Amino acid sequence: MDTYHIIQEDQIEALLEEGKNASKAEVMDIVEKARDCYGLSLEEAAILLQVEDEEVLSHMFDAARYIKDKIYGNRIVIFAPLYTSNECTNNCLYCGFRVANKQLHRRTLGVEEIVHEAQAIEKQGHKRILMVCGEDHRKTHVQHIVDAVRAVYQGADIRRINVNAAPMPVEDFKKLKEAGIGTFQIFQETYHRETYKKMHPSGSKADYDYRLTAIERALEAGIDDFGIGVLLGLYDYRFDVLATLMHAQYMDERYSVGPHTISIPRLRPALDSALSETPYPVSDQDFKKIVAVYRLTVPYTGIILSTRERAELRDELLNLGVSQISAGSKTNPGGYEEDDREATQFETSDERSLDEMLQVICEQGHLPSFCTACYRANRTGAAFMELAKDAHIHEFCQPNAILTFKENLVHFGSEETRAKGEQMIDQELEKIDNDKVKKETQERLKRIEKGERDLYF
Repeated sequence: MDTYHIIQEDQIEALLEEGKNASKAEVMDIVEKARDCYGLSLEEAAILLQVEDEEVLSHMFDAARYIKDKIYGNRIVIFAPLYTSNECTNNCLYCGFRVANKQLHRRTLGVEEIVHEAQAIEKQGHKRILMVCGEDHRKTHVQHIVDAVRAVYQGADIRRINVNAAPMPVEDFKKLKEAGIGTFQIFQETYHRETYKKMHPSGSKADYDYRLTAIERALEAGIDDFGIGVLLGLYDYRFDVLATLMHAQYMDERYSVGPHTISIPRLRPALDSALSETPYPVSDQDFKKIVAVYRLTVPYTGIILSTRERAELRDELLNLGVSQISAGSKTNPGGYEEDDREATQFETSDERSLDEMLQVICEQGHLPSFCTACYRANRTGAAFMELAKDAHIHEFCQPNAILTFKENLVHFGSEETRAKGEQMIDQELEKIDNDKVKKETQERLKRIEKGERDLYF
């Protein structure tokens, strides 16, 4: 399939070159326009990606914070990854799972082991997981994923399972849909074709086009929500961010559904990586700019931040438009029950527990959320997009975040976290404008205190 109509490299390069010529006044006008929460054009995003002026960046960061709060409120959604396998037939130069890595301890979990991992994640207090599978079709075929998803739903109190897996045909995506997955997540890693070819010399992942069109097959199979992203550092971030936005625009225009999430992983050291250094380093300041550009350009999308980043930077990014974070993460199969550093995909930097992260989130004035309601109330795909684009999704998010956080505090929170959490809940209740919803939320909080679980709007 010819995918050059989806990712038009010549146009991306032209927009970036033209964007260098914008005046400071023009840039500031774009930032102010973004505050309307209707998003920006690719031309405008290309201009913002060129910004180096500290004053302008400060305005961009303020706007990103405003837009995120306007659409999603001050909530931060929390999840944990669950790796079912690190066996892979690809040879991605940057990845610890690459087939040429002979130092890695290879392992594919059985269904019972996967359930045990999910139960260990649940004991931390998590309710949503991202299931991640190495790309070896002999081991992590679709039935492996389907069996794992169904077993976790049955054997643990995990309420939403998103999946990060290899691209597959429509018929296999239909099986994932029937198993009840939430978002299907797949990263192009880099949209720059020449770099992609260099970074993926062998294995099924070497097929750029088949990977790029995976989410279209997922939508055809009935999976409503998809997540995309690039691995920042493989190529010039300006190109890859603008290409990600071009991909998002293409999907939105053709299918009326943009990305449910955009992830922002930055290249990290990995065991026996074939890269001795990051090809295109992304500074912390540029990383913050990337978050802001995504938030200003596609305000409706969730922005996901992993534990790749150090704690101090993660805390700062909570105020710049990030809306979802992982916490207490392990990146190796079986990692929640045993610590095998020789089996990890990449190094993590933020080793804080979920309980510690909840305290930090509250201290910064954010509301932790374990909500999975939209998925189960059929607020997905185009229905979710309509609510998010019109800034109405927070009407559901706010009370559901309060209820799920309360449940976490009752069953898992430490004494210190409960004290900070209860204070946060009291503050957030006052922000509910609808008196009927507020009263019902208060009643449900009392029911949760008495032991009820999984109450949502």
